Amino acid sequence: MPLLSVEDLHVRHQVPGGELRAVDGVTLAVDAGETVGLVGESGCGKSSFGKAILHLLPVADGTIRFGGADITYLTGHAPQPFRRRIQMVFQDPYASLNPRQTMFDALARPLLVHGVRTRAARRRSVEALIQTVSLSPEMLARYPNEFSVGQRQRIAIARALVLQPELLVLDEPVSALDVSVQAQILNLLMDLKHDRGLAYVFISHDLSVVRYVADRIYVMYLGRIVEVADQHSLWSSPHHHYTRALIDAVPKRRPQPRCSETPDAIGSSASAVTPPSGCRFHPRCRAATELCRTTVPLLESVSATQQVACHHPLS
Repeated sequence: MPLLSVEDLHVRHQVPGGELRAVDGVTLAVDAGETVGLVGESGCGKSSFGKAILHLLPVADGTIRFGGADITYLTGHAPQPFRRRIQMVFQDPYASLNPRQTMFDALARPLLVHGVRTRAARRRSVEALIQTVSLSPEMLARYPNEFSVGQRQRIAIARALVLQPELLVLDEPVSALDVSVQAQILNLLMDLKHDRGLAYVFISHDLSVVRYVADRIYVMYLGRIVEVADQHSLWSSPHHHYTRALIDAVPKRRPQPRCSETPDAIGSSASAVTPPSGCRFHPRCRAATELCRTTVPLLESVSATQQVACHHPLS
């Protein structure tokens, strides 16, 4: 049984001009100790999906199960036991921290909410945890503006870990960092996963980053999953034209010649308020046919480790 199982999830936002279908029928599973990457361009619905898992956005339809229990529509205090087991790290490490709280207050607050009443017990937990993210207990009295952006993200990671969760949803956790700090944070996340047996949902627009951390990767376009594969298969043999375009967009030290100089994707993404009919990628795909314009492709297996939603998949 997967640790997290999401089936046919829909998340919608009311916007000027209509209803934005941010997540439109996504199915995804994460096993205990597994890292699942969710990758796609900005605006494809990745962050909405992650926030819906934690009840930070309402679910319009679908099912979310954690540890076999249905947590989709829990209200009031009912989600609280699951919030101990699922936590989130946000993209902006400054915006996600209260500038009026010291680092100790930011890390100790979840413990207080979940029943650790004595300050001494909270301090012991916080001091032990802060060292696991390579910060010093002497820093606990400082405020967020006194830290570098990389240190703030370490604090955000520590806050997510303070309740000893089983799953972290990581929403673009390194996109606000420079390259050298990105590598440090990614290595920290890998070490924490190994030491604590954590599972991750790693959300990013950067396929090269997801490739480094993920066991399996889901490729998302305009609210839908278009390809699923283990990281090796996805990188070496992508079957969806959008996946191929994402891989081609990754900078390479020694660019490899391609069989064709014709790009797989043209133009920019359509609106999720008025998405294209049929395959949502067809307006940008050079392989599109009338079938693509009229019929939604289903996610189907093309190998033991790979699924693709495409009428004309790459071989």
